[in-house]
Amino acid sequence: MGYHEKHIRKAVGDKDFEKSEEKMKSFINGYGTVLFFEDQAIIARLQEQFKTYAENFPIWSQSSAILQFVVWNSLEIEGFGASLQHYNPLIDDEVRKTWDLSSDWKLIAQMPFGKPTAVPGDKDFSPLEERVKYYQ
Repeated sequence: MGYHEKHIRKAVGDKDFEKSEEKMKSFINGYGTVLFFEDQAIIARLQEQFKTYAENFPIWSQSSAILQFVVWNSLEIEGFGASLQHYNPLIDDEVRKTWDLSSDWKLIAQMPFGKPTAVPGDKDFSPLEERVKYYQ
């Protein structure tokens, strides 16, 4: 059992682990995983430099979302399939240890990718007018 499985089994329990285990098996068959991090040391420096807005920098720092979108689309253009996962913070310490990463690096998301094996299923969304407001 890999370190991901160990931590996830502990978090969800043996009874609910089967669904997670099936999902993780599909990741193993992929070509790789892109890990997205944010450097907390940079955020701390900005908080120190701009004290008036210090409490907002952790919120504003969520800039990796657009990067995730660009990477996903780039992979898809090249014929790969991808998914966005959030097994953090369960796996953070092991990821840092495995790749000898700074403790300032905060894991935001994981994007396993590989050859698509199925067409994505439909998702239900609230009506757009309930999620987006437009004012003139």
